[in-house]
Amino acid sequence: MPNKEQPFDRKDFMTNFTDKNYTYESVQTELDETNHSKVVIKNVKPQIRKHVPEYASELRKRIVEVPEEIYEASGIRVFGHRIKSLLFSTDVAVIRNSNAQSVIAVYPFTPQLTITQSIINSSSVPVFTGVGGGTTTGDRSVNLAFQSEQAGAFGVVVNSPMANEVISQIAMVVDVPIIATISSDKDDFIGKLNAGANMLNVSGGAHTAEIVKMIRQKVGDVVPIIATGGPTGSTILETIHAGANAITYTPPTSADIFAELMVKYRENI
Repeated sequence: MPNKEQPFDRKDFMTNFTDKNYTYESVQTELDETNHSKVVIKNVKPQIRKHVPEYASELRKRIVEVPEEIYEASGIRVFGHRIKSLLFSTDVAVIRNSNAQSVIAVYPFTPQLTITQSIINSSSVPVFTGVGGGTTTGDRSVNLAFQSEQAGAFGVVVNSPMANEVISQIAMVVDVPIIATISSDKDDFIGKLNAGANMLNVSGGAHTAEIVKMIRQKVGDVVPIIATGGPTGSTILETIHAGANAITYTPPTSADIFAELMVKYRENI
């Protein structure tokens, strides 16, 4: 006997999907009245312009969310993925609980393949991984770049001191984009591009927007530019308007998020 068609139970189906009462917790950093960063956890109700079905659950409703202003950027398309936001983190717990479209895994230690592999395996989005430039350079960086590509990295990041000759060597062995970090207006960004860098990552502190604007005026619209967005929505928009295609966002640490959560937990005791 054929099974009778069951009626659609909308209430049961919508249990884990957004409805009019659904909210999630957005974790971001903001500046306080003394201009210091602080962690803010907000209950957010999704703003639906067009109906976008969204799955959620009670256990995973807390998200380290990139600022909305980042979505004003044009984005950079890498292997079919349009990327506007890059999470600057090596914390796999934060990476797994963020809505960023990609990860830029650069850290102040000698790059190690085991770290690269762990981040790539843990991430559900593309990872761009650091391969040196300061203390680590030469053949070691070339080998790390090749190994990172084989491990699944979407691109490799070289720090600003990396010699153009080493960038050229990396370009000969990898088939992923090379992202050259620019830390000041004195960096030889033209030389890095000519050596084989495919994108620029501007990290110039308070002068980032100025550096982005200067680079954009000299290289035109063709060169993809990633840049740090700064601590506020207005600084992010300033960087985008200066010519950045994508923005890196530094999330709060797990310790800072825990501290804020413990305050809320104590208030509920």
